Amino acid sequence: MRRLVTISVALACLAGASLCWAVVRTKQQNLANCLDGFGSNQSLLTPTQARQFADVQRDKNLWDCMSGYLECNHSLLTPAEANEVAATARRQNLLTCETSPETCDKGTLTPSEAEEVGKIERDQNLANCETGSAICDRSLVSPAQAAEVNHLQHEENLLACETGQVMCDSSQLTPAEASAVASSARQRNLLACEAGDDSCDHSLLSAPEAKEVAEAGHERDALTCEADNAGCNQSSPGARQAAVSRSKPSS
Repeated sequence: MRRLVTISVALACLAGASLCWAVVRTKQQNLANCLDGFGSNQSLLTPTQARQFADVQRDKNLWDCMSGYLECNHSLLTPAEANEVAATARRQNLLTCETSPETCDKGTLTPSEAEEVGKIERDQNLANCETGSAICDRSLVSPAQAAEVNHLQHEENLLACETGQVMCDSSQLTPAEASAVASSARQRNLLACEAGDDSCDHSLLSAPEAKEVAEAGHERDALTCEADNAGCNQSSPGARQAAVSRSKPSS
């Protein structure tokens, strides 16, 4: 009988321990849910946990407000925190105006900030105009700056023409520039022909130039045939020259 009572007491203790552990686990899970923002019962928190949790929530809300997140609850901020958040928002807006003025709120800028942002916009627009960007606004450029922009664009076009670029607008060239560009084009064509490049236009060669090109071609053929390269043209003067060179005894 005594043994039965002992077993019963032991079982009761075990059942109580299980129930106690279940309660502890429930409170732990509730605390985890609180911290993770899930469904929770804050009444299950101890006074210390409740105080710490409130601190965590205030810090998170302050961070959300400082970062401009929609989750920010301004009503939870102290007056000092509200001032700090407002100052941060003004600084962020100023930075946005200085880097992406089309997306900022210029109405919140001070007169000095608005003047600085305007200067940045004008400088950026001038750079766009000077580099030929499509977003250049000529109405924001002063007469002196417009003259400089025109000069730079003319120089850029001249370089494009001198180097044979497709964006060259020959109609913008002066007679002297057009003559110089034509001379550069003839020289480039001569070099292309002498090098055997496919871009060579033989119709643009003068008689002396055509002779130079033919001699350069013979030299290339001779070297190709001397090297016994598969590209050797056996019927060319260069091939015959190579054959003569091979037949001579080496000294």
